[in-house]
Amino acid sequence: MSSTNQQLGYVSPATPSLASRINIRIIAFAVIMLGIVGLPFGLWLYSELNGGVVNHGSYASVDLKAMSLFDMDQYNATMEDIPKKWRDLEGRKVLMTGEMWHATYAGNDEIRYFQLVYSIQKCCFNGPRLAQHFVDGKVVKGAHAKYYDGVVEVFGTVHVSINKDKKGVITSIYHVDVDDVRPID
Repeated sequence: MSSTNQQLGYVSPATPSLASRINIRIIAFAVIMLGIVGLPFGLWLYSELNGGVVNHGSYASVDLKAMSLFDMDQYNATMEDIPKKWRDLEGRKVLMTGEMWHATYAGNDEIRYFQLVYSIQKCCFNGPRLAQHFVDGKVVKGAHAKYYDGVVEVFGTVHVSINKDKKGVITSIYHVDVDDVRPID
């Protein structure tokens, strides 16, 4: 403070401390913004760090989107063209989360076969069909499964092999022997 102000008796107002300026509204706003920005980033980071496969001991959780995001020649691909981390799942118990697809099924009886994709709307019907986007599910003998709209969890044993149709087009590379299908509410 200048000496003139002191002589006249002026007192400058004290600057409030940082602790007194922070209130519950600011904290709530910061938490909400962190959630909006941080949650998607955290999910992306988690997926990048685990590479789409999370080992749970007796089984692995598999990210279907990550499993399908690679380029593959739909006529001439070999097993070596499928990334090693996906080939290494051969014969393992897995849990996959996605949506069921069956082109001709319209009822709610038990089914023996379906295809699984990470998202019907976002994935597989925006151009030529890519075999790596679909997992063929065959329900094992003794197990029961119904067709569900929406997101499901599929538990079973995965197999990786290249299957072609009569014209030489690759129709599938992932297959799962389905033990259980559960809708996610």
